[in-house]
Amino acid sequence: MKPQRLWLTLGLLLLSSLAWAADDVLRIGSKRFTESYILAHVLAQTAQGTDKSGNVEVLAGLGNTAIVYAALQAGSIDLYPEYAGTIDQEILKNKTPSSLAAMREQLKPLGLGVDIALGFNDGYALAMQADRAQALGVSKLSDLARQPHLRLGLSNEFIGRADGWPGLAKRYGLRQQPTGLDHGLAYEALSAGQTDVIDIYTTDAKIAHLGLRVLQDDGAHFPRYDAVILYRLDVPQRFPAAWAALQGLAGSIDEAAMINMNAKAELQGKSFELIATEHLQAKSSAVSEPAQTGFWHKLFGPDLLRLTLQHLSLVLTSVGLASVIGLPLALLVAPHARLQGLLLGACGLLQTVPSLALLAALISWIERIGSLPAMLALTLYALLPIMRNTSTGLAEVPAGLKQAGMALGLTPWQSLRLIELPLALPLVLAGVRTATSIAVGTATIAAFIGAGGLGERIVTGLALNDHELLLAGALPAAALALLFEAVFAVLALGLRRRFV
Repeated sequence: MKPQRLWLTLGLLLLSSLAWAADDVLRIGSKRFTESYILAHVLAQTAQGTDKSGNVEVLAGLGNTAIVYAALQAGSIDLYPEYAGTIDQEILKNKTPSSLAAMREQLKPLGLGVDIALGFNDGYALAMQADRAQALGVSKLSDLARQPHLRLGLSNEFIGRADGWPGLAKRYGLRQQPTGLDHGLAYEALSAGQTDVIDIYTTDAKIAHLGLRVLQDDGAHFPRYDAVILYRLDVPQRFPAAWAALQGLAGSIDEAAMINMNAKAELQGKSFELIATEHLQAKSSAVSEPAQTGFWHKLFGPDLLRLTLQHLSLVLTSVGLASVIGLPLALLVAPHARLQGLLLGACGLLQTVPSLALLAALISWIERIGSLPAMLALTLYALLPIMRNTSTGLAEVPAGLKQAGMALGLTPWQSLRLIELPLALPLVLAGVRTATSIAVGTATIAAFIGAGGLGERIVTGLALNDHELLLAGALPAAALALLFEAVFAVLALGLRRRFV
């Protein structure tokens, strides 16, 4: 491919990742736990019924409150299901409980609004195995102060929230040091005896299923967490029909209905879309279409092609950009040992940054979630193997061959193009091969910020503690890695035959 065409192709790929920002699609986000997934689909299907063109999109499982709220502020999503207590204390940082009207006035200067109370309160609470709590005489949160030996496994968001562990520990004088634990794994850890106390949402289906004791908030620490919609103020004007339909959801979901929907996901393995459909159509499980929940159905589900193509797009675009950037840089600094060492050191330093931390930094920098920050992160990770292998390949070209080229009157550029690069090509290809393998695995984190890919299944499986769904995302990613390995093996074999 000619350089001009290569740059054009890569430019089009980059523009395609940004194109979604310009169209008029109602984007509904969600956090990364069961209830938020379900509510996002309830909102989407309600709004979808007003627009036959299909301009409603769900960006599910974006992460914790900070990430989803940042996405809303940046315009990457238009609305998402939130809770009044979270808005009041975590987002607006109010010290005392505020009314919905007061919060609405505080949000207005930020270009945001809160409306449509869905009808249920899903509060925070702590829970224990009932028999363990009975044996220790623990029924209230204040009782925990007398049990400093108990192991607390709390979600990372709860540990960091003002209305979570810091305030709770201060209110009740708790001295335990909690361990961070993903909410999707907490119930399993509690059942296995790996922790004694976990934080829960009061509408979680597994509370009754596992026979847990919910500890009474006798000090009234937790505020009410009434489910509402947090939205950008221009949504009612941009999507009047959809907004009118969403208004009809006010008061339509009570605690029992929400617990039932959560149970369908966590205990029956139904999809979030089907659960939302059943709720909106007011159908019972007995008369609804049976859910196909086996492993093979999850593995070869209808989303497989879409997620695979998204994954491939992220990998190919990032590795392509890293090659376009890294190869010329490696060639430019090859004659300058100090500059080369500095550049490779900087790329090596990037490799030490945890992927989620790098994504968070990029989201903060470009003020956008989705494929763009994911692609930039993958590009940065792909630079080191490409540049290092290119530099090593050029350094291993025998000095005698370089001198022979000079003796023949070749310019440095001609020597590089005709002698050094062809000899270094196997190592250069090996660097691209390594970068591609890294990108295939690392691209699974893109789902945490709404960029899709096979990681979407892994993130959802983690939220539901569904090992089959986790595997249904991991296996296709592994198959992609093996496919790329096979392609590069064929290319390497062709190079060896050419130069031998």
